[in-house]
Amino acid sequence: MTQSLWLATSESVSLSSLTSSITCDVCIIGGGLTGLYTAYTLAKAGVDVVLLEANTHVGHGTTGHSTGKLTAQHSLIYANLLEQLSVDEARLYYQLNQQAIDKVKHLLPQEHVRQVDSLLYCQKKEGYAQLLKEWNAYKVLNIKSAITSDTELPFPVTKALSMSQQAQINPVEVSNFLAKAAQSQGARLYTNTRVQQLNISQNNLHTEKNMSVQYNKLILCSHYPIEAFKGLQLFKLSNSRSYMVASKISETMQGQYLSVDFPARSIRTATINDEHYLVLGGANHIAGETVHTEPYYETIASEIAEHFEQQPLYRWSAQDIETPDIVPYVGRITNSLPNVLIATGYRKWGISNSFVAGDILSSLITGARSEDGAIALYSPSRTKFGAQFMQMLKVGGFVAKEYIAGYMKHATAPTCTHLGCKTKWNKADETWDCPCHGSRFNAKGEVLEGPAVQPLKLD
Repeated sequence: MTQSLWLATSESVSLSSLTSSITCDVCIIGGGLTGLYTAYTLAKAGVDVVLLEANTHVGHGTTGHSTGKLTAQHSLIYANLLEQLSVDEARLYYQLNQQAIDKVKHLLPQEHVRQVDSLLYCQKKEGYAQLLKEWNAYKVLNIKSAITSDTELPFPVTKALSMSQQAQINPVEVSNFLAKAAQSQGARLYTNTRVQQLNISQNNLHTEKNMSVQYNKLILCSHYPIEAFKGLQLFKLSNSRSYMVASKISETMQGQYLSVDFPARSIRTATINDEHYLVLGGANHIAGETVHTEPYYETIASEIAEHFEQQPLYRWSAQDIETPDIVPYVGRITNSLPNVLIATGYRKWGISNSFVAGDILSSLITGARSEDGAIALYSPSRTKFGAQFMQMLKVGGFVAKEYIAGYMKHATAPTCTHLGCKTKWNKADETWDCPCHGSRFNAKGEVLEGPAVQPLKLD
């Protein structure tokens, strides 16, 4: 079935929708891990917080379709960071994400977080060279690691680079826990409440049911920020889609794995209701780029059958956003709008970065001391023009091409309600996908993922 393992096997917290106009100090849009953790930390600090989630339950968006890997080993990131940032900045990125893991271990009940090692592995010569480069970066940054040829995987690997004291979670269970924790601290949480209009100059917003929220500060945790154009984030973010399958397995692994070869593969196990599951993911492409997505599922399904002798019980896809310099955008969207903050661009590594983001956002709002350099490192206005310009050419060029091609090839297809691109029907997921900025709609035209906020017209 096309549903994530986490959503299919976890009960969700029942929350009501917003049925009257309200006021608050801070309004958070987005009920994934970032929004929920931020709501919890702010409410705990005594801030009057309202959180709005468009889906029927919290944790059912990007969070509920993630791998649930809580790790600071974000693929081959540290060698790349050392080429773009100072040693201190690259080390800070690691420290912030590792501290997030340690914080989660203390915050969550023991049954909600499992400690494992994270391992990058390779099977090809090119991958081995990349792995050695990453290992050298670990040494420069004083990251405890080991390189080995022995793994639990049922196929040979050339080498694997491990990072100890990492973790994994069931993202929906953790979302439920954070929702209850935020409510216990006084936060007001509403689901099935889609924001359709922001009046930034007047510090208010309106929902699709015409309820208003008057706020002093606004935080956009909606994956792809619906007010992206305020800081040109729209042309500094690229969208990619990846695919996952899950099957039952006899026992769990002690580690979680990610290949550095092309095509990349992500492997982890989980225990849910005393049943053990294997999750295998990979196969990336630009969101909305192709309508024939079934082959991606078929490829991963064939690999889980070949290597693990299992057939998928669940399958799902996930959409992820990347910034020009691969560090997320967290903080004030622009210096001229200090009351509007965003958190986005996690590049598939939103579990640890959600908790990093929550602490940064809370510090900016409450004035509490944050880790030295954290706010600057994640600031949306930090990136240099060259990186922004290249990403704008990459994403903007693709957008322009798809905008024109959409009208030539898909004249009868529904028009995306964001900026007018033609959508494409995704047969495998049964969704209308926009190739320009990644908005997705279900078969009825209802918004599944932004930046669009209005439904499709399917007349």
